[in-house]
This record gives sequence, C-alpha cells and structure tokens, in this order.
Amino acid sequence: MRRTLIIAEAGVNYNGSLELAYKMVDKAKEAGADVVKFQTANAENVISRYAEKAAYQKETTGLDESQLEMVKKLMLPFNDFIPLKKYCDKKEIGFLSTPFELDAIHFLNDLQDKWKIPSGEITNHPYLVEIGRTGKPVIMSTGMSNLDEIEAAMHILKENGSGEISLLHCNTQYPTPFEDVNLMAMITMRERFNCKVGYSDHTPGIEVPVAAVALGAQIIEKHFTLDRNMEGPDHKASLEVHELAEMVRSIRNIEIALGDGVKRVSQSERDNIAIARKSIVAKKSIKKGEVLSEENITTKRPGNGIDPMRWNEVIGTEAKKDFSEDELITI
Repeated sequence: MRRTLIIAEAGVNYNGSLELAYKMVDKAKEAGADVVKFQTANAENVISRYAEKAAYQKETTGLDESQLEMVKKLMLPFNDFIPLKKYCDKKEIGFLSTPFELDAIHFLNDLQDKWKIPSGEITNHPYLVEIGRTGKPVIMSTGMSNLDEIEAAMHILKENGSGEISLLHCNTQYPTPFEDVNLMAMITMRERFNCKVGYSDHTPGIEVPVAAVALGAQIIEKHFTLDRNMEGPDHKASLEVHELAEMVRSIRNIEIALGDGVKRVSQSERDNIAIARKSIVAKKSIKKGEVLSEENITTKRPGNGIDPMRWNEVIGTEAKKDFSEDELITI
C-alpha cells in the first residue's frame, strides 16, 4: 500500500507565539499528520516596505499596516525553531519549515533533512542555487507557474546538486475556487518531469486533497489552525483540527481502497457469490428422461448450482431424474 506523506501546514498560524506553535505540534500529531510545517524568515529580507498585501490579506487583516509589518508580527525568531524542532522529535512527528530567504536556508540546514520550497520562490534564482547546494531532497510547490518555469527551477536545483525533487501542484489563491484547482495538472507534471507529485491545497474543506490521493498524489499539504476565527491572514482558509483529522482519516481510507490494481474476487465478497449469482433451475416440473430446453429450464438464484455459462452444455440433454419447479438442475 502506498502511504501518502501528509504535511500539516502550520505556516504562520501560530501568530508569532512559540506557545501556540507547540500546541499546533500537539494537534497535528493528534490528527495523524506525518509532518508539521512552519515558515522561517527575517521579514525584512523577504518583503520590501513598499510591498502591498495580497487581496485576501487585506480582507482578513485590514489596511492599517503594510505586508512587512503584518509578517513581522507573525514570524518566530530563528532561535525559537531549535526548541520547536526538539519538541517535534519528542512528539514523534516530522519537523519542517519553509525558508523564505537565504539566511533562513543557512539556519534551517542543520534542523531538517529536506526542503519545502514555496510557490513564490520558484523564480528566485539565488534562492534555488542555495537550496540546491545543500544536496538535500526538495518538495517544491508550483502555484502561479507554468511548465517552463517549473522546468527552469528544477534545472537550477539539479545543476547545483539538489537531491530528489518532488512537485506539488498548487493554486495560491486563499481560498482557491474549485474551478481553478485544475487537479489534472498534477498528472501532467508527473508525466512531463517523471517525478513524485503531490498537491498543496488551499480550497475549502477536504474533498480536493482526498481526490488528489485517488489520482496518485504522494504528498499532501494542507493549512490548519487552532481556531479559524483567530486574527491573521491564513486562518480563514485553513482547516480546524477536527477537519484535519477527518482529512487524514479519509486519505488513509483511500490509500487502502486503491488496492493493487489486480481484479479478483475479494475475501469479503466471496460468500455473496452463491447469493447474488444464478444457477440453472427448472422453469416447471420436469419428468425424468424429458429433454431440457428453453421451455423447461431457466436461471434463478441461488448461485450454488450449475453455472448459467454452461447453458449450451445443458440444453438438449435428458433429465436424469424428476425435477420440481425452481429445483436446481443436475446433469
């Protein structure tokens, strides 16, 4: 059975609080996620003072502060990720944090064994070079990009020594309208780049990530929050903990349901063969020696007699004994 890597994306939904970040680790573990992921950056190295908020950020956090001011309040200082990583180890859940700038890459390199590249960095040449030089595996989101941009980013990563690259189909609108998901693009990427693919989801609910697993996603990433009504840009488009747990359960059920692709009679349905299939029976009373024909035999349940696929073998033979109506025919 293929096991999907499920990443519970805490993002910045801890609102700059290490205490809340610890609670998110606890809840991600309780929900059954494999990894809990955060975001690491010096905000000043990522966002200029002239950068505007995205439309969804304006809607969720207002217009009284810049994007830089908003993000500075949300991020944890670098050193807080050291005890946070240790806490994840203690809780036996994977730790991962996305770096958004070069200093964050250098800092996180000692804390994690793989990288998660966000969609916004897919065209950031110096960033991709630094990630590649670490030689570690990469999971890269591909929101807002086309196949040529993805290929260019993969080329930079590989020529600088990157480990295995996995791609996540993604749409970076929060929340993503269902008509913009284009989930089949995940399959296109798998065929084009011959790599592991998955899906980073920003739609409401859990239907789309579950569908992605059915289509072959090997990695699922989904934002979650302790409370959707908390202040901050991403809470409204995140799952609450009980919904995250439901998503994990649904994905695990789908993994089991996918099976191995061999069409066979399953153990659970085997006993129903005799109940649901049919046998050749007497359509009416038949005397011994009478010729069996379409006039005096038919097919009915149960299926523990002569298989109706032997119909032509039975037609034209003589009854070996008397048969009453509905009695199983024997030859």
